[in-house]
Amino acid sequence: MLIDFGRELCGDLATAESREWLVTNGIGGFASGTVAGTLTRRYHGLLMAALEPPLGRTLLLAKLDETVEYEGIYPRSGRFYPLYVNRWANGVVEGNGHQTINRFHLEGTTPVWTYAFGNALLEKRIWMQPGANTTYMQYKLIRATGPLTMEAKAFVNYRDYHSTTIVNDWEPEIAEVTNGLCLKIHEEATPFYLLSNKMQMTPQFDWYEDFYLSIEEYRGQNDVQEDHIYAAQLRKVLRPGESLTLVASTDPNANLDGDEAYAERQTYEAELLDRARKVHPVELPPQIDQLVLAADQFVVKRPTARDENGRSIIAGYPWFSDWGRDTMIALPGLTLTTGRPEVAASILHTYAQFVDQGMLPNRFPDEGEHPEYNTVDATLWYFEALRAYHATTKDDALVKELFPVLQEIVMWHKRGTRYNIQMDTEDGLLFAGEEGVQLTWMDAKVDNWVVTSRIGKPVEINALWFNALCIMANFARLLGEDATEYNTLIKQVKQGFGRFWNQEMGYCYDVIDGPDADGLDGSLRPNQLFAISLPHSPLTPEQQRSALDACGRHLVTAHGLRSLSSDDEAYIGHYGGDRYKRDGAYHQGTVWGWLIGAFVSAHLRVYSDKKDARSYLAFLLNHQIKAHTVGSLSEIFDGDAPYTPRGCSAQAWSVAEVLRTWQETS
Repeated sequence: MLIDFGRELCGDLATAESREWLVTNGIGGFASGTVAGTLTRRYHGLLMAALEPPLGRTLLLAKLDETVEYEGIYPRSGRFYPLYVNRWANGVVEGNGHQTINRFHLEGTTPVWTYAFGNALLEKRIWMQPGANTTYMQYKLIRATGPLTMEAKAFVNYRDYHSTTIVNDWEPEIAEVTNGLCLKIHEEATPFYLLSNKMQMTPQFDWYEDFYLSIEEYRGQNDVQEDHIYAAQLRKVLRPGESLTLVASTDPNANLDGDEAYAERQTYEAELLDRARKVHPVELPPQIDQLVLAADQFVVKRPTARDENGRSIIAGYPWFSDWGRDTMIALPGLTLTTGRPEVAASILHTYAQFVDQGMLPNRFPDEGEHPEYNTVDATLWYFEALRAYHATTKDDALVKELFPVLQEIVMWHKRGTRYNIQMDTEDGLLFAGEEGVQLTWMDAKVDNWVVTSRIGKPVEINALWFNALCIMANFARLLGEDATEYNTLIKQVKQGFGRFWNQEMGYCYDVIDGPDADGLDGSLRPNQLFAISLPHSPLTPEQQRSALDACGRHLVTAHGLRSLSSDDEAYIGHYGGDRYKRDGAYHQGTVWGWLIGAFVSAHLRVYSDKKDARSYLAFLLNHQIKAHTVGSLSEIFDGDAPYTPRGCSAQAWSVAEVLRTWQETS
């Protein structure tokens, strides 16, 4: 198994806390935590239900504190073994459950703990039911010389996943129902259930205060501790070979047969792997198998007025919702390289319904129904996503259906749309930006401070614009439409793009026609790579090689690419601290995993060496996949060694771009 840790990792609390696990349900809900079992983020919990799929994510079941009593071979000398660990705000660590973890591994995406105490071995698995706000926790006594008694405290909550809870005046209704308990935490709360056909459940009500959230403190958050309600005591005597399943769900009729439910989960993941293997010419290594399963964790249903089965992509766990930019960039890697083109088509359909004034939404807020449109690149990535879909499927019908949407987008960009996004009629390039608004993927903003505003003509936006026009010309010819307009624009934009070339430095300006005196931003950033990596490049072969080599020398790390050269005086090599410090470093040197995709594609175009290009993926596939959220890939890393993973511990476009370029270099 690819993810398989022993006591050398699990038995050290700091190390076991640095590894996290994630399971999801395909509608926006998830469960996550540390290998050690401690809560270190506000986003950790056993049931983070999507009450308004794919959003409305609400913490319902925070954790279980299990203790086992086991006599072993010595009658009447039973010992108590805590399987849990808690860090409290006063610095006290309670419980030593991490020291009983003999093994931690993943079965697909399912985390499995093997606890050893005396001569007994107890396995625990956690997974979610696809399409339901239902988490399963199954325990199996796989070795023992007698029975053991397991007791657990169930800690619950009811709050938005971005917030924290302190002791308040909630008066929970905890009622016994068939096979368990129904919990309604306050008058306006959605009820949920703790269910088992084997466990004895006794209602409780007590606040446990000051769970310490160490990662939130590192992130500079004000709320670094939280209180949860001890709502139920659970108890069961387990005999050797016996198992029990606890179900936490918003569904009172959830399936209580743990073996059957787990078999369904395994079948679901086996089918995902089978589909992926059919589209690859060679046998998939374990790392790619694992990322295929990780890819599915980001794909969610987004019902719309026209399609109740619409799809979207969660940008990252644990805190992002679905973003237009991330969705379009990640679509090829998450769906096409995994053999799920129908999911790609659904996503393209879904987002077409939200095109407004020639723009795709930037993101769908966690609260409220109205999407936000502050993006200049999400819309242009839509063209590339559709091109990649058609290249894979040859589905002319979808291109024909969506072509009017693409025409409308081009028309709006030519005449001008929100945020001063418009084509300059003199050089054909796209201008974008106004004070106080962040429009490109370098979108950090703190209050009124836009860290990297990039007002003007950003290089990757115009690389995407050129690529989109070339795609439009090809689609027009495919459909028998007149391509003259697009061919004329292509020539104009290609000539205008020459203004980006910095002859003295041998690479592209990052922004031209900006607000500074000369209008030129000569910062060495990775954005120019898209002028090489996209299917249609406006640069000459000589320029492509020179720019690629400059990025290779100054930006490439084993974890991804720095967002700014370390030689730049504005470079920040460490990502941490309060919001101002973190967002101030976000695109000022921080390494981004997803950018390795653009570099690998550009390297392949310039040097035509698949083996050499693929070598840049090696560290992410062999090492980073075993860190942070195990089995997935992180969002960002420090710009300085040792490149500690930061930000979202599982990021859609990081996974997607590794999958895409792994296939590209096959």
